[in-house]
Parts: sequence; structure tokens; C-alpha cells
Amino acid sequence: MSILAKQTWQSLFDDRLFGRAAELGFYFLFALFPTLFSASSILGLAAQSAAKFYDELLGYLALVIPTSALGTVLATFNETTAAATTGKLTFGLVAAVWSASVGISAIQDALNAVYKVQDTRTFLGARIYAIGLTIILTVIVTLILCAFLGGDYLAAVAYRSSYNHLLIVVAASIARLVGWIVATALLTLSFAVIYYCSPDVKVRCWHWLTPGGSIAALGWVLASLGLRIYLHFFDSYTLTYGSLGAVIILLTWFYISGFMLLFGAEVNSKIEAITAENRLAGTA
Repeated sequence: MSILAKQTWQSLFDDRLFGRAAELGFYFLFALFPTLFSASSILGLAAQSAAKFYDELLGYLALVIPTSALGTVLATFNETTAAATTGKLTFGLVAAVWSASVGISAIQDALNAVYKVQDTRTFLGARIYAIGLTIILTVIVTLILCAFLGGDYLAAVAYRSSYNHLLIVVAASIARLVGWIVATALLTLSFAVIYYCSPDVKVRCWHWLTPGGSIAALGWVLASLGLRIYLHFFDSYTLTYGSLGAVIILLTWFYISGFMLLFGAEVNSKIEAITAENRLAGTA
């Protein structure tokens, strides 16, 4: 364990994870609003007559995005939702997938550096691969939202029933808990998919659950909560950056997200390297 910790710590600097996380943070911000445009185009065709569903989705968004930056995100979301049309829906979907694939391409480059491999794919091949991975991750994110919504829907059904009050509360709590468990499993799955598909590793081995993926998912949730708590008590960004404070906070959150993603990959990479070394030593 000490060897793993020492090598991982050293690789944080050797592989420039802090700088690469800043790069990913920019690309995440670049992909955010086209993605919101696409989402709002879809929701705008139905959410105006389904306000409860609309509010619930925004509530889930508020679980992870820092509160200080949420206003800016929601303002853009509401502006594009109000002007949603079928034409914008088509354009928004294409723009969102393309913009998000740019971020995935940046993840590919960063993970190639982490795994010490040279990307042999052509530019077009790598971009097509990134677009495919973007679509897969979009499906997983949609399933995460469905898990939340499904848990809340079943809890609401339980509350509308005429059974014993205690049984209703227990059933509603179980429904929400199951929704959170499924959403957490899907979040971990998304990290596993990124780690498996992004680097141009020649020999791949699929794992539903990896140590790095678990650490990255847990670390991302805890870091997001930590940032929210810090901003609640010490929101100095607004004082320092003025009206740009919300954007700086959003970039900071994206930076943390990118770093946790790369850190999990670094842990997996070192575990695989140490395992390979031990296997070679055992056969020598």
C-alpha cells in the first residue's frame, strides 16, 4: 500500500495531473452550455407543461454544482429553454455531442499520458471514438437521472397509498435509497467506461468496479460537497472576481472534477504496473 501511495504521489507531478486537470476544466466548461442547450431544447418541448418534472431535474443539478455558480447555469438553462424549437433541438443535439466529444478527446490525451501510451489512432478515428464514448456516457447520465426520478416517483406513489403510515414511510425511504444506490452504481460505471475506453491501451481488461473508479467517484462527491461547504462560509470568489465570481467557481468545480477523474486513472495505472512487476518477479 505504501509503494502504491508513493508511486501515485510522484506520478501526480510526473504526469502533470494538476495542469491537465485545469485543461479538462476548460473543456468541461466549453461543453457545458451546448449540452445544456441540447437538454433545454428537449425539455423545452415538454417541460413548460411539466413544471414539476422540470424542477426536479434542476434540483438534481443543484446537488453537485456549487450553489454560488448555480444561478449562472440556471439562467442560461432558462433562457435557452424559453426559446426551444424543433430546429434548435436538432442543432443542439449535434452541437452538444460535438462539444462534449472535444472534452472526451482531452480526457483521451490525459489518460494516454497517465498510462504512458502513445495514441496510434488517426485524428478522425480518435474523434469518432470520442463521439461514440460521448453518446454512451450521455445514456449513462440519463439513466442516473432516471434512477433519481424513479426513486422519487415510487416514493410519491407510496405516500398516496392508504396503508399504515409507518409502512408508507419505510417504503418511500427504501424507494429513494434504491434510487440513490442505482445512481451511485451508474456513476461508478461511468468512470469505469472512461478508464476502459479512453486510453489507447492495446490490451484491455474490463472491470465493473475498479479501485481508481471508486476513489474517483467518492472523491468527486466529497470534494463537491467540500467546495459547497467552503463557499457557504467563505465565499471570497465574488469579492475577488466580482461578477465573474460564479464563472470562476464553476471552473474551480470543473477543475476538481477533472483532477479526481485523472487521479482515479493514476491509481488504476499504478496498481496495474505494480501487479505486472510482481507477476514478472514471481516468474523469474
